[in-house]
Amino acid sequence: MKKYKFHLIVATLLTGSMTMYAQSESSTKKAPLVRTISVDYNNEKGAMNKMFKMCVGAGRANEGLRADWQQQLRLTKAECDFQYIRMHGLFTDDMAVYKEDRMGKPEYNFMYIDALFDPLLEMGIKPFVELGFMPSALASGPETIFWWQGNVTPPKDYEKWEALVYELTMHFTERYGKDEVKTWYFEVWNEPNLSPGFWSGTQEEYFKLYQYAARGVKRVNEDYRVGGPATAGASWEPEMIEFCKKNNVPIDFISTHSYGVDVGFLDEYGQAGTRLSKNKWSVSGDVLQSRKEIAESSLPNLELHYTEWSSSYTPADPLHDSYHQAAYILEKIKQVGDAAQSMSYWVFTDIFEEAGPRFTPFHGGFGLMTIQGIKKPTYHAYAFMNQLGNTELVNADSSSWVCKNSAGDLQVLLWDFTHTLPDDMNNQQYYIQDLPAKSKGRISLDLQGIPAGRYHIETYKIGYGFNDPYTLYAQMGRPAQLNRQQVAFLKSQSNGLPASSEQVSVTSDGILQRDLMLTENEVVLVVLKKMM
Repeated sequence: MKKYKFHLIVATLLTGSMTMYAQSESSTKKAPLVRTISVDYNNEKGAMNKMFKMCVGAGRANEGLRADWQQQLRLTKAECDFQYIRMHGLFTDDMAVYKEDRMGKPEYNFMYIDALFDPLLEMGIKPFVELGFMPSALASGPETIFWWQGNVTPPKDYEKWEALVYELTMHFTERYGKDEVKTWYFEVWNEPNLSPGFWSGTQEEYFKLYQYAARGVKRVNEDYRVGGPATAGASWEPEMIEFCKKNNVPIDFISTHSYGVDVGFLDEYGQAGTRLSKNKWSVSGDVLQSRKEIAESSLPNLELHYTEWSSSYTPADPLHDSYHQAAYILEKIKQVGDAAQSMSYWVFTDIFEEAGPRFTPFHGGFGLMTIQGIKKPTYHAYAFMNQLGNTELVNADSSSWVCKNSAGDLQVLLWDFTHTLPDDMNNQQYYIQDLPAKSKGRISLDLQGIPAGRYHIETYKIGYGFNDPYTLYAQMGRPAQLNRQQVAFLKSQSNGLPASSEQVSVTSDGILQRDLMLTENEVVLVVLKKMM
């Protein structure tokens, strides 16, 4: 790209952004739709549910040994504050965990795992330990999945499988202490209901695998938490509970996954077309059903963890890069409410090699950030949620939260989610297009009971032209490789900083009213901070 053309794109985009979001009295009057968000500062609903930042996903354990992976996670922790991280491949051969000598005696090595878990804990992130896949020396067959060849067969010896889990859990206890490991979760395998795929065995064989693994964990400490079945599509939950209850097998939580597409669960090499579901309750409906199944079971108090979720199950879906995805995330988290203890977004970074190393900067990867650390709209959705205070206010609007923190500052996070995918197109055809957002009318913020005083108001946005590096990348001509200047430019245009700020006075009547225009799939965060 020639230098003058690059500068022209920048100027055009900046001018377009200012025009798109300019607010004037005349434009407000013309708006045909008005959506009102009315709250009383003193009318508290209760503690804000922060389950959205309980856990986040990552591709596989060995990727976590990379310096750039750890740098991205450190930044994500600082700005989004995820508490746990879950990933595949802890037992795959590239982690050098298990082998056997000439006599068939197991030999264990946890040095690679230590090199991963030590920095995680130093960052303040706990492991949500996924026990899988099968070390080749312990595997009963050759079947694998993904470019990095995770073995998906049952163990050749279940006693040795249990011993591996026991030795690893004991190692964790000796290295980090039982009080720390008590706060972790141990999840057995990943999506065993996808066979062939993630598991070459039957449901019965998975339950056996779980039984031996759970015993290995609990032999170290009865208080350690273990669960499953980590299925795709919210499957096997009643069967899992029934098996554990009937056979006196310990289980502390149910885990499963959901993706917001109409069909399919596995796209190993990112080659299939996908379609975002029109169903308003996709993903969230699965979560509510899972909670219902647990409540009606013989173990009604089990925790529920959705250890993977997103709009689409393929690492080649441009929706993941689009500004539409940010509003989608917020819509689903709000719909879920308190039905789950965690919703682990899949995943935090595009440093993710299930289908092999990726060859372009934006390729529809799952991550909140690109390989080069460019923050996607999804990243800012989580960073905005992390700004919400710990006290939620009563609010009748279904697509917003209003909260306040211990300092008394107020936060209003609102969005529009509109399904715009045409009936005759799939995600891979539609979300690669330039998709300017249509108007959704006016938002009227009616805030009452605000303590009198001077306030600083900051407004943050995600949408078409705001924290939207994918649109910028497309307008740059979708270069296969980015130079350092282009990366720096895209980062600067997706920095999550306030789009506007102002100072206002609230009088003794405690009323503060603000109007703003909203477009399709736009996210707006308004932060009200009292000035000293």
